Amino acid sequence: MSEQPAPSAARRLPLEAAAVDGLRAFAAKTRADADRFAAVLEDIATNGLPAVEDCVPWEELREAHVARLAAQRPAVA
Repeated sequence: MSEQPAPSAARRLPLEAAAVDGLRAFAAKTRADADRFAAVLEDIATNGLPAVEDCVPWEELREAHVARLAAQRPAVA
């Protein structure tokens, strides 16, 4: 975080309720993602790396992700 002190409350502008809800949802998702990532790292530290035979090649993961993105946003004709 920044070393600078937070601006005083008098200088802050209030947010709309929808913006507040969106920011809190984003913060919760970011926190959950970080917790999941930390759990994976802890598992690797405890048990070591998985065997290559048990892993999915990154190319397959990439193609699956691209397919998910394409399904969410169909191409414009």
